[in-house]
Amino acid sequence: MQYQGVLRKMMTEIGDEVHYYLDMKTDFLNMNQLIAKEVTLSFVSYECLHCHLEKKIYRQGYCQSCFFDIPQAADWIMRPELSKAHLDVEDRDLAYEKKVQLQPHIVYLANSSNVKVGVTRKQQVPTRWIDQGAHEAIEIVEVPNRYLAGITEVALKEHVADKTNWRKMLKNDIEDESLITWRNKLKQFIPEEAMPYFIESNTETLINFPVTQYPTKPKSLNLIKTPTYTGTLVGIKGQYLIFEDETVFNVRSNEGLVVKIEI
Repeated sequence: MQYQGVLRKMMTEIGDEVHYYLDMKTDFLNMNQLIAKEVTLSFVSYECLHCHLEKKIYRQGYCQSCFFDIPQAADWIMRPELSKAHLDVEDRDLAYEKKVQLQPHIVYLANSSNVKVGVTRKQQVPTRWIDQGAHEAIEIVEVPNRYLAGITEVALKEHVADKTNWRKMLKNDIEDESLITWRNKLKQFIPEEAMPYFIESNTETLINFPVTQYPTKPKSLNLIKTPTYTGTLVGIKGQYLIFEDETVFNVRSNEGLVVKIEI
C-alpha cells in the first residue's frame, strides 16, 4: 500500500493507550495498526501549510514569508506572556488574536523526561500532553486568557523546567513523580493576578503510549538528508515514530514536507 500527502502532526485519541492518526489528504491512516510492520518514508517535495505553495519550509510547517507574516506564527504562540489581545492591542491580526488568546488556558505540570511546566488552551487538553510524550500530567491553573497563563509559566519556570529532553523521553528513562506534591510546592510562586484561578484539588492524568520497544540510543531521521528510509515501526510516543533500528522520526517537526509512505 502506498500513500502520499503533506505532513501535519498526528491526531490523537486517549484511551487505554494513545491512538494515533495521520491525515494524508485522500487517506486517513491509523498509525497504531502499522506497529510491527515495515514502513518506507520518502521525501517528495515541500508544501507550506498556509499558502500551500511548493516553497522550502522555514519553521512550524510554514515557508519563510508566511512565517513572518501570519498570526499563527507570531511570537506570542511560543511565548504566551507576550499576548496583548486582552489589551485590545494588535500584533498581526487582532481578530485572530482575540479568538485564540481570549479563551480559557491551562497552566500544567507534565512528566515526560522530567517534570516541566507548560501552557495550552483548555480545548487542547490532553492533546498537548500526549504530543510531548508525557506519561503523567496535571492542571494547576485555569485562567481566562493566554496572557495570564504566560506570566504564570514565566514565574514557575524559575523553579521547574519548561523543556522536555526528547532523547530521555524516547528512551522511556522516566521516574514517576507526585505532580500533586509539585503543584502544592509551586503554588507560592504563582503571580498574584493568577492566584484566584489556582486549581486546589484534582488528580493526575496517566497516559500510556503504543510502544513495544524503546530505543537506547535514539537517532533522528532527517528526510531532507536521507530522502528514503525503510524500517520496522515498533512504537509511537509524543509525535515520534520509533523504529526497530532505533531511528526516530518527529512528525511534527517535519510538518510541511510532502512524503510518500509505503507499507
